[in-house]
Amino acid sequence: MKRAIVLGVLIAAGAIPVALAGFQAQQQAPKVVDVEKLRDNLYMLKGGGGNTTVFVGTNGVTVIDTKLPGWGQPILDKIKTLTNKPVIRIINTHTHGDHVSGNVEFPATVDVVVQENTKANMEQMKPVTGLPQNGPPTNIFKEHNGVGMAKRTFKDKMTLDKGADEVDLYYFGRGHTNGDAWVVFPTLRAMAAGDIFSGKNLPLLDANNGGSGVEIGNSLQKGSDTIKNVDSIVTGHSTVMTAADLKEYAQFNKDFLAYLQNAMKAGKSADDAAAGYKIDEAKYKGYMIDPMRLKTNVGVIYNELKK
Repeated sequence: MKRAIVLGVLIAAGAIPVALAGFQAQQQAPKVVDVEKLRDNLYMLKGGGGNTTVFVGTNGVTVIDTKLPGWGQPILDKIKTLTNKPVIRIINTHTHGDHVSGNVEFPATVDVVVQENTKANMEQMKPVTGLPQNGPPTNIFKEHNGVGMAKRTFKDKMTLDKGADEVDLYYFGRGHTNGDAWVVFPTLRAMAAGDIFSGKNLPLLDANNGGSGVEIGNSLQKGSDTIKNVDSIVTGHSTVMTAADLKEYAQFNKDFLAYLQNAMKAGKSADDAAAGYKIDEAKYKGYMIDPMRLKTNVGVIYNELKK
């Protein structure tokens, strides 16, 4: 066990320079923001980390997630090509650097709203575990004297504005992190889900920031059961998906957990459980199973089950 821990530390330490080199190369590349129009006043901006959602309301623009460091201004520049209204609000779906770092480039007057656990995570900006490094290992908010930090929080639900401008925020429990916000635009029948629904793939589990492979299936199911009349879902890193896709993804995560629970009961090691996993391709078409993430997720969930 000690040997495995030491090996894991050495591997992680060796991965840091590689991750930083990749991050630095990405920062030096041209910052191109691609736009996908979802509604007349709703857009998905791609590139530079997680997907960004832009909602043009009556009095101003709400931005959901702001990508990696250096991408805040490109987002603002792109928004100016879509509307002449000012940005009045940022909503961050969670704490990770590829979703919050651009905050610091927005005007200090912009309201920033997050789930309460996410604010605590943003104040610390702890390293991300089990996932590729999605930003520099630094606290970008402290470096910018608190600019871009969350100003308002919610626990389980919050409604912003009314009528055609209504935005509903939900929290359904741990998953990707312990503060995953779901952002719903009821009049547009659309939602931004962040990385709790990153795409049709194995879940992104950051245990160091409260993520849970044991609870993510139930959290997704609560979201699917609670949020009705949604046709379009902006995922964290993939394409726009549907309510049916979300329901399927919730079951996928439940099935993945059940497989690991049975493997542990059968006395299989985490490595053996990962090696033996086979996705039901007929049931889950088009799902991506990355071998490294599979191994990492199995380790995360095994640790949870042991507790």
